[in-house]
Amino acid sequence: MANPSTAPSGRNPQVERAARESTSSRSFIATWLFAWLLGVLGIDRFYLGKVGTGVLKLLTAGGLGIWWLVDLILTLTNTATDADGRRVIGTRQEQTIAWIITGVIVLFSWVAGAVAEGFGFLFDRFLPLLPGM
Repeated sequence: MANPSTAPSGRNPQVERAARESTSSRSFIATWLFAWLLGVLGIDRFYLGKVGTGVLKLLTAGGLGIWWLVDLILTLTNTATDADGRRVIGTRQEQTIAWIITGVIVLFSWVAGAVAEGFGFLFDRFLPLLPGM
């Protein structure tokens, strides 16, 4: 006779039920995209059902960017929670893709900023030397 404390898969049914109940039904990808693209407006907080902090985040422009960054990191590290305290968990593949895309965009923006700054310096430095300027 099978042990009643284990499921047919060999796992404890109470542990499986607790894991399901502690995991949010919210999408990791949606939470990450909202945190990344609209987090400064608090849209990620509204999506997670945290209306009060969503309004505060909206009124403070993402806590002057600090709150936006913290929420983005919380989402990427799989520690973001919904209004009921349940974690928004993505698959390992979703999390890896989100980290890679975030890293590439941040790196690209740094490089683009440095290039723009360099061209601005050159433009300011050499424009007065051109004839007729």
